[in-house]
This record gives sequence, C-alpha cells and structure tokens, in this order.
Amino acid sequence: MNVDPVKTVCQIPVTKNEGKNNTRKRSMHIFCCYYVAEMNVIEMDFLCEGSGRSKKRLYVGVIISLGILNVFLLIGLISLGVFCEFCCHMFNCHQLKTCPAGWRMFSCSCYLLSASSGSWDEGRADCRTRGGDLVVINNDDEQTFLSTFTNKQTWIGLNDKETEGSWMWVDGTPLLTKYWATPQPDNGGGDPRWGEEDCVHIRTYDNVLWNDLKCSASFQWVCEKDPI
Repeated sequence: MNVDPVKTVCQIPVTKNEGKNNTRKRSMHIFCCYYVAEMNVIEMDFLCEGSGRSKKRLYVGVIISLGILNVFLLIGLISLGVFCEFCCHMFNCHQLKTCPAGWRMFSCSCYLLSASSGSWDEGRADCRTRGGDLVVINNDDEQTFLSTFTNKQTWIGLNDKETEGSWMWVDGTPLLTKYWATPQPDNGGGDPRWGEEDCVHIRTYDNVLWNDLKCSASFQWVCEKDPI
C-alpha cells in the first residue's frame, strides 16, 4: 500500500555529534516549531469562530428580511382587499342604485338642498321624514362637493348639544375632519347676544367653511341618504 508522506510544518535537524552550539540551535528550532504550531491552532480557532459569527449574522439577516417581506405582503393584501371592496361598492352604487327625483348623487350618497328654511332641529326633522338625515361630511371631496352644491348658508349634521366642545355628527360619530372658519368654533365669543352656539352651518362668504351658531337660527339645510 502506498502512503503519501505527511508534510510537516517544520523539521528538526538531527546530527550525530552535537556540540553546545548545535544543542542551542536545536533547542531554538524546537521552540520555533512549537510556536508555529500554536499559531496555526489559534488561527484555525479564530477562523472557525469567525465563520460561526458570520453564519449567525447571515441567519439573523435572512429572518429580518423575511419578516419585512411578510409585512409588506400583508400591507399589499390589505390594500388590495380595500380597493376591491371600494370598486365593488362603487359599481353596485352606480349600476344598481339611484337617487329619488330632486336628489343629487355624489360618491354613493344622495343629497337634497331644502327649498325652505328653518332651525337646525326643523331641518333634521325634515331630512328624517325623507328617509335620511342632515349631511355628514367625511372627507375633502364631500366638502368640495357641498361648496358647489349651493351658494347659500346651510345647516349640516354637526352639533355639540350634549357636551360643550364635543362635536358629534348626527350618525353618532365624533368630528375628525374639520373645516372650521377662523377663529371658529367660538360659542358666540362669550357675547350673550349670540347665546349658546351648539349647531353648525356652512357659511359661503369666506371660502365655504363652517361656523357654529345658535340652533334656532333660520337657514336652509342639506339632507343626505343612501341611494335605493
């Protein structure tokens, strides 16, 4: 059987006759060989340890990347679901449902500007008899639409009758999107002539924004209801 010779790190010279100098040289040579061997072991340990740390960092990076990818995937699926629901809602709204005569459709709601004027409560009662309620403004598009819907001051479905300063829509939702005129709402500014200003109307003389006013004031109103 043929065996390949093993290559040694260093070889120690051996002589038949060793003097003091040769003995000293041989001792130094042994020390050097031992030192080189130790350094090789240390280097191998370092490389193995470094490799382990690198693998650990790699695994952590992969896990974090997969986590981020899952988050973006979830966001995409949610967005897609919301978009599909919106598309279906709009399709059903415009293809299958209509507004009664005299009402105007916008974004899947029907709107009616009253022909008469009255207090906020009278306006709400009228809207309810028609199957709706005073308008609830949810976003910029609806606010813009109402600004073109009429050029007259009109009641909307916002009030703070129950708790002063806590504005609520007639559908029970709190006020989030606001279009107050400056410096409204001011509850009459403390002037007793204006009384308690608990109801809101759209005023048209300064960029069609909102103002709080006493509920007994007389204005037209805007009703809103779902299409049929």
